[in-house]
Order: sequence, then structure tokens, then C-alpha cells
Amino acid sequence: MVVGLLSVELFIPEARSLKDKRAVLRSLKDRLKKFNVAVAEVEDQDLWQRAGLGIAAVATTGAQVDRMLASVVDEIERLEPGRITHTAVEHLT
Repeated sequence: MVVGLLSVELFIPEARSLKDKRAVLRSLKDRLKKFNVAVAEVEDQDLWQRAGLGIAAVATTGAQVDRMLASVVDEIERLEPGRITHTAVEHLT
């Protein structure tokens, strides 16, 4: 069993309040459910235009985890183009 952790930093320029930011993140989290991953806002909760997401995936091999997390990054980029400022992947075994 391999657990993959994807850290994603987002910039949300149109957010003028935490409520605006939460609406964007809620929509994004709902759309990522189809990938069977866990998603949580883990950083920058008090900033309006920045968000740090932690996304976890579990699979039997590291290659499967990498494919799952790459698909998640692709989907975020498709839904919110140009918003990703940084990504990092860790494997926990």
C-alpha cells in the first residue's frame, strides 16, 4: 500500500472575501470527488486570495498513486486555469 500526498497552492484573484474563496474551493472539492481522493484546505485559511490544499490518494503501487495525483492536477488546471502556483508530491509507505 502506498499513500500519496499532493500539496497544491492556488491563487484566486477574484476572491474579495473568505466567502468568495470558500465558494471556489467548495466547487473544486466537489468536482475532485470523482477521483476517489481526500481533499482538505490545509494552509492559508485566513487569506482571501490564496489557498493551500492537501490531497491524499491510496493505491497498491507508487505508479498508480502518481497517475491518480497527476489526473487531479490536470483536473484542477482544467477547472481553474492558471491558478496553480505550486505543487509537490510525497509518497508515504
